[in-house]
Amino acid sequence: MGAYLLRRLLLIIPTLIGIMIVNFALIQFVPGGPIEQILANLEGEGDAFQTIAGGGDAGGGSVGGDERYQGARGLPPEFIAELEKQFGFDKPPLERFLNMMWNYMRFDFGESYFRSVGVIDLVIEKMPVSITLGLWSTLIAYMISIPLGIRKAVRDGSRFDTWTSGAIIVAYAIPGFLFAILLLVLFAGGSYWKIFPLRGLTSNNFDELSMMGKVLDYLWHITLPVLASTIASFATLTLLTKNSFLDEIKKQYVVTAKAKGLTERSVLYGHVFRNAMLIVIASFPALFVGVFFGGSLIIETLFSLDGLGRLGFEAVVVRDYPVMFGTLYSFGLLALIVGILSDMMYVFIDPRIDFEGRGE
Repeated sequence: MGAYLLRRLLLIIPTLIGIMIVNFALIQFVPGGPIEQILANLEGEGDAFQTIAGGGDAGGGSVGGDERYQGARGLPPEFIAELEKQFGFDKPPLERFLNMMWNYMRFDFGESYFRSVGVIDLVIEKMPVSITLGLWSTLIAYMISIPLGIRKAVRDGSRFDTWTSGAIIVAYAIPGFLFAILLLVLFAGGSYWKIFPLRGLTSNNFDELSMMGKVLDYLWHITLPVLASTIASFATLTLLTKNSFLDEIKKQYVVTAKAKGLTERSVLYGHVFRNAMLIVIASFPALFVGVFFGGSLIIETLFSLDGLGRLGFEAVVVRDYPVMFGTLYSFGLLALIVGILSDMMYVFIDPRIDFEGRGE
């Protein structure tokens, strides 16, 4: 297992470098870099933030004479050259990329171009919102999907199984953003009831509430966003649990256990449960990260939550390259590490699994 983990850890390096190279190369061909955003903003046409901070070497943007900047008409070339130097675009792309990767290897992500705040500080500031959505959605999905999946496996082919499968397929087919809009219309004062708040994670008077009041206020605010982000993972996990239990129920050791006179409950939870839950439990890290990153932008936007999804979207809009590439690097690294943790959980749950024996 040690040699396998070492190989997986070493594989992180070329994989992460490949991800960064592809995205860095694509950015070179995307018009509207940060300098163009600033110049357009000076003429009242841009989307850039009003405050501009020096950022050092960054990951992209078009460079060259001021004829490349549509908003540069009437501005002195010295001003354009100073902007290029400020953002590090006076250097060749290869040098910028190497400098960026050297800084990122030391987890130095620099400062946002337009916020005058370090990228790490921005991520830490926005992360609680995304963690809230990811963690609660994953926990609720497991709490509902596992019992439901077991029930469906035990009653496979029954009317209960058929109707619940239909409901699950319908739920899976509904896009998360459409379900979120439906929740807003029905329960957040859209056209029917105003039971839940429309935006934010806390009320304006949150600091004045008691401890229990803060907990209830927090739960009150996250109910609709968590429901909207849970819908897809709930359906997938339920069917995964059902199929896993069905595979185990059909095996010979289950028939033998029943022949010895054990009750169905004893066989199910004493023998089948551990083996069937292997793939379900081991997939927890990957599922959490999937909910953590996937679809968070739309949910955060609809419910006015200031999380990582909106941070990434705004960084793309204004071409805030330190935020774009810094979050891409850190989240890519996190995703690769989570893949290794998933494999380790397989071995932890079932020591019979041997990745070394597979020659990987």
